[in-house]
Amino acid sequence: MANDNNPISGGLVSLEGLTKPATVLVEKISDAIGTLWRPRQIVREARAEAEAEKIRAIAGIEVTEIQRRGLVRLIEQQGKQQENFENVVAQAIPELRDDAKPEEIDNDWMARFFEASKLVSDKEMQSLWARLLASEANKSGTFTKRTIDLVSNLEKREAQLFTNLCTFVWRIRDDLVPIVVDFDDDDIYEAQMINFETLRHLDDIGLISLNVLGSLTLDDMPQVQTFHYHGMSVSLQFPKTDNNNLELGHVLLTKAGQELAPISGSVGQPLFLEYMISKWIADGIKVWSPFPKTDADEDR
Repeated sequence: MANDNNPISGGLVSLEGLTKPATVLVEKISDAIGTLWRPRQIVREARAEAEAEKIRAIAGIEVTEIQRRGLVRLIEQQGKQQENFENVVAQAIPELRDDAKPEEIDNDWMARFFEASKLVSDKEMQSLWARLLASEANKSGTFTKRTIDLVSNLEKREAQLFTNLCTFVWRIRDDLVPIVVDFDDDDIYEAQMINFETLRHLDDIGLISLNVLGSLTLDDMPQVQTFHYHGMSVSLQFPKTDNNNLELGHVLLTKAGQELAPISGSVGQPLFLEYMISKWIADGIKVWSPFPKTDADEDR
């Protein structure tokens, strides 16, 4: 049974009962795409416009069967695209923070987002687009228009591979870094379908940079450094007081990858956490978790 107080019903957005950030987002969308965006009225308006077009056409020339079919196809296509977009917005609304400022979203960015997301009918991919929209509304400038273009060309399988890869992502200083140290011989990576072929593909589509010639390292580290793994703070203490190096593996995220990793939907894997801790201990590094999970960690 439908809930009259639910702002999301039937996959479409109702303007009633929305929070202030959600209402502002709807208004921003209306401004950016150059039309009065009125959820729930699209079907009725499309039908009315179809009748009006038909009357105008009849008044001038005889409407051919091909013209009639073309008009029907156009209306059906626009209706489906509107439904796709409204599904994305409906899923984005619950993700808006109370301090979100959708009004700060660039109009050109919003127009680009609309043109790309309206073509997405797959429910899981719509969820990705919704997280992208909500994150941009929560903090404008989070995603570039190039990243929108990349996501618009992303296949569902590729999105899932990237989510799998982000299972191995740590926040190190100000960067998100997937630690993939031995992707060809270790079952812990293969269990997430991360191997040379899949990494090379993610490199080809612009989400990562793959270094096959050697392992990347983080240099000149202090004796104690704290990393974050999906809400867990982990501190490493090196034997030397300074100039320490840490092996990071073979993968770095591109700028688009850095932007998309926080909304990839990945979750931490205890087995991988244990794997990395065991590896660091074997390398002579002391490891402990000094802090409980914090709100700042959750942002990762």
